[in-house]
Amino acid sequence: MKKTLYILSLLAGAALSSCEHKELCYDHPHTGFVRVVFDWTHAPEASPETMSLYLFPESSSEALRYEFTDRRGGEIAVPMGIYGALALNSDTERLLFRNINRRETFEVYTREDNLLGTLGVRSDNAPRAEETQDERVASQPDKLWCVGAEDIELVRGVSEQTVTLCPSRAVRSYTVEIRNAENLKHVKDLSGSLSGMAGGLCLDSKEPTAEAVIIPFAASVTQDMTGIEGELLAFGPCPQAETAHKLVIYAVLKNGEKWYYTYDVTDQVRGASDPYNV
Repeated sequence: MKKTLYILSLLAGAALSSCEHKELCYDHPHTGFVRVVFDWTHAPEASPETMSLYLFPESSSEALRYEFTDRRGGEIAVPMGIYGALALNSDTERLLFRNINRRETFEVYTREDNLLGTLGVRSDNAPRAEETQDERVASQPDKLWCVGAEDIELVRGVSEQTVTLCPSRAVRSYTVEIRNAENLKHVKDLSGSLSGMAGGLCLDSKEPTAEAVIIPFAASVTQDMTGIEGELLAFGPCPQAETAHKLVIYAVLKNGEKWYYTYDVTDQVRGASDPYNV
């Protein structure tokens, strides 16, 4: 037993003597404090409740995420290094995310929706405009503001650094007006849909993704009973040039009859002077 213990102690001593000893680094901390400032000059109307910041390390494939309860920003502790960045408001309910580990591929999109959801009925057999049968029905996005940045260098030895980011509007508004409509006194419920819209958005470039979707929206009779109105939010038109945009209005009459009307609004969607307010 004593001989065995002696041999073990020799082996332990040999192992310890072969270890490489390194000095602990106290003078150059690997994490520093960074003050993040969100400058709303490009979107003075914005009033998000919370903001998210994603930092993409140059030397790693995993993004770092920070949350701010103040739209103006705040202070965070970040490992030193070079980063790409994406900032967006996080007070959203309908937005989903994918490909989030790289700034260039970070996308937002929305889940599937009920084509006649605003009427409170199922839409399994609801009629669609021609050539839209393969388009997914998707929810409207929430209001969204975002900004991307690259080559943000956080340097060791600096007690506090400031990073300023200027978010801008990323989601577009569409207002629908149908004038001089007849027999609206017989209408009980209305809804609408707009086809050929982008199913998602690349946040860094603010470019709509290639998937074409149909977005349903609520519609109503105007107060003077002469027209129909509605509005919706979208990521923009599908970038495929051949994709048309069909506006469909669904009407349920007081006697139970159901009607739908289709309008080609491609020129209005793609030729708007302000693509963010169509």
